[in-house]
Amino acid sequence: KKSEVSGVMPKADIKPKSIYRAKKWSGDVENLYRFQQAGYRDEIEYKQVKQVDMVERWPETGFVKKLQRRDNTFYYYDKQRECEDKKVHKVKIYVY
Repeated sequence: KKSEVSGVMPKADIKPKSIYRAKKWSGDVENLYRFQQAGYRDEIEYKQVKQVDMVERWPETGFVKKLQRRDNTFYYYDKQRECEDKKVHKVKIYVY
């Protein structure tokens, strides 16, 4: 019986193994910055909490366009970079 349970991991149980901070800006760091501003670790946690398959992105840049916070207010982001160099070190990168 035990093997049946361990074989099926619920989606909501994905936890990061480790964490480190961003050293320099990239497109991935930009998107993480946007998720963390809205109160989530990253896209994985956002999709789990909000039960969505897709995150709205700008087609030109691939950056996140709109996020819904836990209190259901929306954050809207520009096509251009929003995470300034002085804020890059605050972005947390989670390893699964």
